[in-house]
Amino acid sequence: MFDVLKEDIRVVFDRDPAARNVWEIVFTYPGFHALFFYRVAHATWINGFKGLARFASNLGRFFTGIEIHPGARIGRRFFIDHGMGVVIGETTEIKDDVTIYQGVTLGGTSLRKEKRHPTVEDWVVIGAGATVLGPVTIGHNSRIGSGSVVVSSVPPHSTVVGIPGRVVEGEAARRDAHVHIIDLDHARLPDPIAKAIGALADYIQKLEKRVDELTDRQGGLEEQRAEQSEVIDKVKELLKHSS
Repeated sequence: MFDVLKEDIRVVFDRDPAARNVWEIVFTYPGFHALFFYRVAHATWINGFKGLARFASNLGRFFTGIEIHPGARIGRRFFIDHGMGVVIGETTEIKDDVTIYQGVTLGGTSLRKEKRHPTVEDWVVIGAGATVLGPVTIGHNSRIGSGSVVVSSVPPHSTVVGIPGRVVEGEAARRDAHVHIIDLDHARLPDPIAKAIGALADYIQKLEKRVDELTDRQGGLEEQRAEQSEVIDKVKELLKHSS
């Protein structure tokens, strides 16, 4: 347990540049406190003391504003930054080296006693206010943009934005599959709507250019037709006078 606590402290130093010393983390970081309460509650849960585990979990929620069900399974080096409003449901599975921010919900969509919460694989970053619903899988090395709502599984090395969440081309998609980097710059996300509008604007510009070309060509044809008509009229006059 002591080794796990040391690892939890080390993770804070790795992922939060505001952390200055160990005592600051131990006494002022709600994400660290929530994990401590969770580990106590989870150990109690798996040993069959369900009610006591829920009590410990509620104590953690009261002191930190972070709700982690004691039945959830969380791996190593999990980091919750700020944390207020985070909710992690009973059948959630979180692998190693995952980072989430305040307001994240890993929620369920079923009333049956079954796997009904998300599975989050290694090296995933979930931005502030994002919601992941149902027994979906977030593939490793993926990023979920702030405020997104994810209701379907996400392949590895993906960046997801929007409501509902859509996989878009981004930096995460171009990562080397063999290199694991926790990309905490989750504010730099592609904007699919802006890209679509930009593509439409380019297409409209090409159409306008084509219309101008056709208009110029049509104007040339009209001039030719007018000249031909004038020549025909002159010929008719000549024929008329000659007769």
